[in-house]
Amino acid sequence: MVTKTDIEKVLNRLRRVEGQVRGLQRMISEDKRCEDVLTQLAATRAALDRVGVFLITHRMKECLKHSSDEMELDETAVEEAFEVFMKYVHHVR
Repeated sequence: MVTKTDIEKVLNRLRRVEGQVRGLQRMISEDKRCEDVLTQLAATRAALDRVGVFLITHRMKECLKHSSDEMELDETAVEEAFEVFMKYVHHVR
């Protein structure tokens, strides 16, 4: 279950990403060095990836916790968790 604290963590991370994107826009409009822009772009992508991993981790925990509440590992829950992970990995490429 996602807690209020978890939601705040995700929102704070996304706000930081938003700031990084604004920084990228400013760097491009100010004609900053390409290397500097690419470094900032890589940092922004990494920050988004961390948000994605955080969300995937919580979703997998939800699926697996639900199955453990039933006292045996539910193959459907495991497959659902894996599908969420694979969708994310596919989009990261």
